[in-house]
Amino acid sequence: MPQLEVDGAALTYDDEGPRDGDGVPLVFIHGWTANRHRWDHQMDHFTQKRRVVRLDLRGHGESDGSGRRTVAELAGDVLAVLDHLEIDRFVLVGHSMGGMIAQTLTLDHPERVERLVLVNSISRMAYSRGRGLLMAVSTLVPFKLFVAANIQRAFAPGYPREKIREYVRASAGTSQEVVMTCYGAMRSFDVFDRLGEIRTPTLLVHGYHDIQLPVSQMLRMAKAYPDAVVRIVDAGHELPVEKPAELTAAVDRFVTDQR
Repeated sequence: MPQLEVDGAALTYDDEGPRDGDGVPLVFIHGWTANRHRWDHQMDHFTQKRRVVRLDLRGHGESDGSGRRTVAELAGDVLAVLDHLEIDRFVLVGHSMGGMIAQTLTLDHPERVERLVLVNSISRMAYSRGRGLLMAVSTLVPFKLFVAANIQRAFAPGYPREKIREYVRASAGTSQEVVMTCYGAMRSFDVFDRLGEIRTPTLLVHGYHDIQLPVSQMLRMAKAYPDAVVRIVDAGHELPVEKPAELTAAVDRFVTDQR
């Protein structure tokens, strides 16, 4: 279990697959309260033929440290790991908050990102008046209830309840300081007006039943991308674990496309 010390935090990461494999390395970035194991299916598939890196973000999973106050700071952690591994060019795959990090990295370092995959992610947090009030009120309830409410509603109807409870327990293991600090970072994230700068070929994969970051918001974002492919899947917000094989196949097709 390799780790890298970055600004007082030990960041845990995996770096697997053949160094001389097909294409540039793939880099997977998980979302809020999750960890690098959200990508187990993709890791098993892609490491057979190319180098793959994934990490636990600061304060998540097996990484320690306090939360970052901005998505840009989280992006700096990811870049520090990639620089340490001497990976100059890569494909970024980010889920939810990880997709926000991936967009930030692409805007700041376009020459390093060969392709970009955003899974259930958006470029600006936007709420209706009613949902904004609900989200504001939810921060006032006990912490574990706040986490449970957010994770339970992240899955599409019909997803097994026992599996949802497992993810709720895992997410509640993330410290309150990290959860709430990253929550604030996401709420203030906004790169919508800069999307036209992203010339990198981009795949946007989104769950049709996502009520955390609704598909309608993603579609508005997609229009601003100069070179984007959209795929909508019968899933909720947690697409990497709800439909792992479908997501893997979509990413595989996109990164091997020779257009």
